[in-house]
Amino acid sequence: MEFRINAEQREMREAVRALAQEKFRGRAQRWMDGTFPWENLRELAEMGVLGMSVPEEYGGLGLSIMDTVLILEEIAKVCYPTAMAVLGEAGVQTRVIARYAPEAIKQRILPRVVGGECVLAVCMTEPHAGTDVANYRTNARVVGDRVILKGTKTLISRAREAGMFVVFTRVDGRAGREGIGCVLVEPDTKGFAVTGTYHTMGGENLHEIQFEDCELPLENLVIREDGFRKLLSAFNTQRCLNPAISLGLAEGAFDEAVSYVRDRTAFGRPIADHQGVRWKLADMFKDIEAGRGLLYRAALTANPFPDPFLAATAKVFNNEMSLRVTSEAVQLHGGFGFTDEYPVSRLYRGARYGSIGGGTTETLRDLIGKKLVADSDRARGILGLDTH
Repeated sequence: MEFRINAEQREMREAVRALAQEKFRGRAQRWMDGTFPWENLRELAEMGVLGMSVPEEYGGLGLSIMDTVLILEEIAKVCYPTAMAVLGEAGVQTRVIARYAPEAIKQRILPRVVGGECVLAVCMTEPHAGTDVANYRTNARVVGDRVILKGTKTLISRAREAGMFVVFTRVDGRAGREGIGCVLVEPDTKGFAVTGTYHTMGGENLHEIQFEDCELPLENLVIREDGFRKLLSAFNTQRCLNPAISLGLAEGAFDEAVSYVRDRTAFGRPIADHQGVRWKLADMFKDIEAGRGLLYRAALTANPFPDPFLAATAKVFNNEMSLRVTSEAVQLHGGFGFTDEYPVSRLYRGARYGSIGGGTTETLRDLIGKKLVADSDRARGILGLDTH
């Protein structure tokens, strides 16, 4: 099995890498107070990157999950807030609109996403329900040709900047997973309000949103039936894109650590000459390469969404690997690693998000375990993974 990238993927990756290293790296500290990285997004829009998940007929690139993983990885190496902003354009919300929204909404919204004029936000978490989707209280009530949305969402990215919100909600009060659907809400809708802001250790802001009897046209109810299955299918994409950011953060911290130990001296010689330091680097590299293999393999199964078992495995490993590697990078910097003057501090803080967002590692570890117990077959090998 090979994970070779083609010439077009290599060209795109190199272009994004050059922009990230030359421009984004020097600006990264600027966004740590919650300021949205509009400057970086405009430059990515000029390259066409913000349209990577948008079909070509709406001006996008229509790139694969694998392409998107490569791009997010490069951005995350230098700037976590920018990577998270791009995730908003490449993730669940864009794919939901492209796959399920009426044609008029696609024509109006998706070209603006490509041009960097419209940022999208996905609203899932509620104050009492994160992973527990079946216990959503937010409800969309259909009344004739209108939809009335009422409820609260919390820990929402880009709420101050978004031009469209993709809101997963209960429909007509139907209980359980079967009652889940999805509506589109614009921020100028009467009854919509951003009611709280939380500044995160990674630098970005998250928000609480209130929908107080927001009246929407029926066409904005883009998923009415079978919403839970459709949500999970789309969310498997997120379980490749989230670990792409984790992988990039680990790679960025590793690069910084190698550079630092080459230049820093202790006891009359570079600290890279000490065996204990080299062993740390070897373990960091080993972890990164293992994570890359798991993630690329999962991304290559997408048709159009990745295999859920492999995506979950890649996410758990890369989320936890990123924490180990960025932590070791801080350690190798000594006291300087604990300051904001060196990038490893920022990268370490960004890495902490991965195992929480997009499905906690605890939830996904349980999903993986259940699959192993139910489907492992000695005759076929572990889950017959040779068939993937």
